[in-house]
Amino acid sequence: MSYGSVNHLGIALGADGVLRLHLDKPAKRNAIDDDMVLALIDAIDAAGRDEAVRAIAITGAGDHFCSGFDLVGRNAAGDAAKPRVGAIQRRMPSQAHRLVPLMLTVQVPIVAAVRGWCAGIGLHLALAADFAVVADDARLWEPFAERGFTPDSGGTWVLPRRVGEVRARDMLLLGTAVSGEAAASWGMVHTSVPAPELDATADALVERLAQGPTVTLGLTKWLLHESSHRGVDEHLRDEAFALEISSRSADFREGLAAFREKRPPGFTGR
Repeated sequence: MSYGSVNHLGIALGADGVLRLHLDKPAKRNAIDDDMVLALIDAIDAAGRDEAVRAIAITGAGDHFCSGFDLVGRNAAGDAAKPRVGAIQRRMPSQAHRLVPLMLTVQVPIVAAVRGWCAGIGLHLALAADFAVVADDARLWEPFAERGFTPDSGGTWVLPRRVGEVRARDMLLLGTAVSGEAAASWGMVHTSVPAPELDATADALVERLAQGPTVTLGLTKWLLHESSHRGVDEHLRDEAFALEISSRSADFREGLAAFREKRPPGFTGR
């Protein structure tokens, strides 16, 4: 599988098995447009089928992670060029509304490194990642109420599952912006660190995941997601299914051998 730069999105697969997706529109605080959404979807979907990919890292160029969707760019042509009523609900299922569910279900761990503004769909990218490492002084914000329209891209689904309904209402209805440090204390993100330490901390985490038992990590991620809408009996059947697959992997055999030999395992992702 080959990767490259597409539509303000840098895409690079390293020898370490990390697929790095880099939002590259710093002049607009990495605001996402339709082309960037589709490029992200294509890259993450392909990563789920590419056995060379063992982890995904999402970063932003410059001082900010992502300021949300580029509404100014979309509406620059003026009212006369706007599509007819109903265009949004027809378009969203095949564009932005594919992205968050894909991130939640792809069987590859995802790490987002967040600095500066992280708003709207940018925040939902961070929340849909398996791990979000954020700068203490980052600003996490749901701008929808202040702009006069309802949330999209999974915000009303993923945010309350991360922080609870009371805090989600505070952010979604009142537009309260939250610092990275506060987001970490809420359990919204994995951790927050001083801004100068962000890249090194996120890189260490994604490298650790890339060196892990890839099949097991992917199936565990799947189990965690499925548990949100399954009863215990169905979920236990899923666990048995995942255990059947993971226990037949080369990494399972390596894990047992490492335990017997009292050494760190050397997982290959197989």
